[in-house]
Amino acid sequence: MRGTVARFAVALAVTAIGVGFASANPAGATTGAAAAPTAPAAPAQEDCADGVVNVVEVDGLLDTVLADFVDDEVAEANGDGCVRAVVLQLDTGGATVSEGRMDELVAAIETSEVPIDVWVGPSGSRVTEEGVRLLAAAEVVGVAPGSSIEVTPALLDAQGVAPADLGDVDVGDRIGHERAVELDLVDNDAPVVGEFVVGLPDVESEAVEGGRQPLTEVRFASLGIVGQLMHTVASPPVAYLLFVIGLTLLLFELYTAGVGVAGVTGAGFLLLGSYGLVALPTRPIGVALLLLAMFAYGVDVQTGVPRVWTGIGTVAFVVGSLVLYDGVSVSWVTLLIAFVGITLTMLAGMPTMVRTRFSTPTIGREWMVGEMGSARTDVDPDGIVSIRDAPWRARTNRATPIRRDEAVRVVAIDGLVLEVEPEEGGARDYRERRTTAE
Repeated sequence: MRGTVARFAVALAVTAIGVGFASANPAGATTGAAAAPTAPAAPAQEDCADGVVNVVEVDGLLDTVLADFVDDEVAEANGDGCVRAVVLQLDTGGATVSEGRMDELVAAIETSEVPIDVWVGPSGSRVTEEGVRLLAAAEVVGVAPGSSIEVTPALLDAQGVAPADLGDVDVGDRIGHERAVELDLVDNDAPVVGEFVVGLPDVESEAVEGGRQPLTEVRFASLGIVGQLMHTVASPPVAYLLFVIGLTLLLFELYTAGVGVAGVTGAGFLLLGSYGLVALPTRPIGVALLLLAMFAYGVDVQTGVPRVWTGIGTVAFVVGSLVLYDGVSVSWVTLLIAFVGITLTMLAGMPTMVRTRFSTPTIGREWMVGEMGSARTDVDPDGIVSIRDAPWRARTNRATPIRRDEAVRVVAIDGLVLEVEPEEGGARDYRERRTTAE
């Protein structure tokens, strides 16, 4: 058992070193993850007389993956002689990249020769915190009905609106499309991206029944499969859950023979979760507490009985989860799922699994016959007993019921159920019965 705990401690130490190294080398950790889809070759000049508008989907927190993707799209648009405008279809709750990286992205938009416009949509989208800086840097801004934006000093400066002109709106408030148009913080409230594109000054269009349609070709771009995976993994709740589930599966694997599905899956989850934590503003103390929690749980899991280490692990897990991120938060639903899941796993699932493993014929259970213990519940004829601090299902003869806290002796084993008798007044000792049978 001590060897199991030692191996788990080594595994946790290696994980901590890996996360620490990745944190010290964030650029290397994300290399290649944000690769955007390869842009089509620039058409010949005579084939794009009406030009092209690129609509780029920017959905979710602005992490390294998404920031690199937008940067690449802006650079490619400037290198393609046919692109007349780039429209960022924006829905973001903020940014997880550093302030310096955000400055670089905003500078790329402001200095672009091709106009960069922003449409906040579809309906229900929002742009808050650092994401508003993209609105402030854009040429034309539209907000779909049902969407909202946060009022920030950067947006007020870009639109030339004084705080005194906001009326009942304060800096930091989120306002809908109608109020944003009234305050001149946005240019229009186009309900769909097509209508927003038609209204751009660099786009040629023609009148059709029911409105206008663009003569300029519209191309859509979004993250590729790998980029989308890395972007999803780098979201705070997903990275947290992957990291915790990965550690739990590896702990489970330490108590099984060989390397199985749990171990391989756990290693994959742990790697993805670690990548996400590196891409996010993660506090080292939070990671350390989560690792301590798993080590503490591992100490008590092998005994099958929650003791002081389980309490230490639970406290470390809760505190580590709450302080894991710096500047971003995880919803209470995600935290509740993690707390309940890890508690049930460590108090019920893992101990049961360990007892099952050490109850198999390949391990051997003869040592338990003759062992003394105590009754955790009344055994009449079935109940729970404690042998070497581990709980077991037990059965006794109906003629010799055993009361709670009374001493018991194991006389036989039937599958995963122990046959016991009271220390005094029960059947004859199993050695005597065996001698008589011989």
